[in-house]
Amino acid sequence: MFKNKILLITGGTGSFGNAILRRFLNSNIAEIRIFSRDEKKQEDMRKKFSNHKLKFYIGDVRDNDSLRSAMRGVDYVFHAAALKQVPSCEFYPMQAVKTNVIGTENVLELAIECGIKKVICLSTDKAVYPINAMGISKAMMEKVAVSKSRESAKTVICVTRYGNVMASRGSVIPLFVKLIQDNKELTVTDPNMTRFMMTLDDAVDLVLYAFKNGAPGDIFVQKAPAVSMGVLAQSLCESMGKSGYPVRVIGTRHGEKRFESLLSREEMACAIDHDSYFKIPPDLRDLNYDRYTEKGEEKITNSVEYNSDNTTQLDLEGMKNLLNKLSFIQASVRGEIIDPEE
Repeated sequence: MFKNKILLITGGTGSFGNAILRRFLNSNIAEIRIFSRDEKKQEDMRKKFSNHKLKFYIGDVRDNDSLRSAMRGVDYVFHAAALKQVPSCEFYPMQAVKTNVIGTENVLELAIECGIKKVICLSTDKAVYPINAMGISKAMMEKVAVSKSRESAKTVICVTRYGNVMASRGSVIPLFVKLIQDNKELTVTDPNMTRFMMTLDDAVDLVLYAFKNGAPGDIFVQKAPAVSMGVLAQSLCESMGKSGYPVRVIGTRHGEKRFESLLSREEMACAIDHDSYFKIPPDLRDLNYDRYTEKGEEKITNSVEYNSDNTTQLDLEGMKNLLNKLSFIQASVRGEIIDPEE
């Protein structure tokens, strides 16, 4: 499907963009365009991959002119550009709105205008029952994507939603490894707090599955195991040969949940099981309000959300096995210090 095609990745210098490049650069794809704001990261990526198929565009999803230039001639878009850090979005919520919500609308409007065949938007479990600005902005991003999918006859727009991506930039595993390498104690918010665990390869597989199987407005979720923060910290210490390493419990931080949900109760009522994935078709009701206020659905009443407490739970050995698959962890065990995205 990607043979001789042109792919644009917004926010392409991040963890997801690096993973896509490792998967695609040696394939028969014609060109991959990296669109982002950070010229230093683009230069690093240019040197790292050194491939003629790779093209770089400086720009911002908030700026339509820079987007339009990058989209000319493109076949497909993976929209990964976002503000993702919970604390920064809490302090600057309007910045989250401008990038995650308005920026997404810009991407989708121009994709439709430029005749892009398919757009996959990347979302997060924090968009389900959101309690922080980042999650709220991502929930609105999903609503924008589903809404735009109704308006587009030629451009197929889908959404993928996933939990914690292991060893991605800014995530907890690289932080824990750095603390251990610096001989500093680990700080855990709540040992019983649970989070979904996915590898970067899982994230790429999810996006490609949505690309192959998605209809307009579909949201795709990969079934994933979860782990408690206490088990994660202990398994990481043991994987690095640091059994008994000091761990201090600091309490839940502002904007954190004890567990995350990948599907709400309402979504589970209409979700379609695709073996390793769930597909949530779009809500196609019109503005006939009685369908919202006067007609209920018993299956929603009997449905249960899909969250990191009721999914498969990784024990100590299971989490260690997952960690040991990461080249970043393998290098750390050898005493090497490398970029988690390598």
